[in-house]
Amino acid sequence: MKKIILLIGIVLWSCDSMEKISAKDALLFLNDDKYFFLDVRTYPEHNTKSIPNTKCIPLNEVKQRLEELQKYQNKKLIVYCRSGNRSKIATEILKKNDFDAINLEGGINAWKGEVVYGK
Repeated sequence: MKKIILLIGIVLWSCDSMEKISAKDALLFLNDDKYFFLDVRTYPEHNTKSIPNTKCIPLNEVKQRLEELQKYQNKKLIVYCRSGNRSKIATEILKKNDFDAINLEGGINAWKGEVVYGK
């Protein structure tokens, strides 16, 4: 019984151990050429408020547009959405396709850095 509980705990921990970064820490990499910020919200959301110099590829288009992201293959992608849920899914897709991707915990809601309004 103890082995089963331990196994369940390990499985649950590994499912939640996906790489993520806090908004506070991500802010340090905004102007670092080794990092690229990717917004996976919808275009209207991105155009209303976004992190400066970020590309928008909505979550439902990520799989189809992986080739477009190849030019960022040598960078660490910091993926964000509104709260971190869609970006978690996108991060998993990117990682499965050999991208070095990390989820911005809390999304743009947690972001305290500069933003662009009304593109």
